[in-house]
Amino acid sequence: MQVWDLTSLDAPTPVVVHSEDDARAILISLVPGGELGDHQVRERAWVTVVEGEAQFGCDGRTETCGPGSLLMFDPGERHSVRSSTGARILLVLAPWPADGHYVDGELRRDV
Repeated sequence: MQVWDLTSLDAPTPVVVHSEDDARAILISLVPGGELGDHQVRERAWVTVVEGEAQFGCDGRTETCGPGSLLMFDPGERHSVRSSTGARILLVLAPWPADGHYVDGELRRDV
């Protein structure tokens, strides 16, 4: 068993908390007014709000979520994240890496 205290982990953002052949967990801190603009990933993305409050946008819908909220985005589903007050979110990507994640010639980094 491995355990992480996501509320006290002091690291630059984003930080890969753990990465295996089947999934990757990334902790992201958003400063007040911070955002991750419209984007998508090739993996299924599970996101939970650890601290603070964040607004998630997808397909014209916006959800404001606080600690304990869990969201899931399908592979390739475009979405955005922003926080007016600041937030800490945990992103889990699975499977990791999905087919096509690395572009031909791009080096795989195991961090």
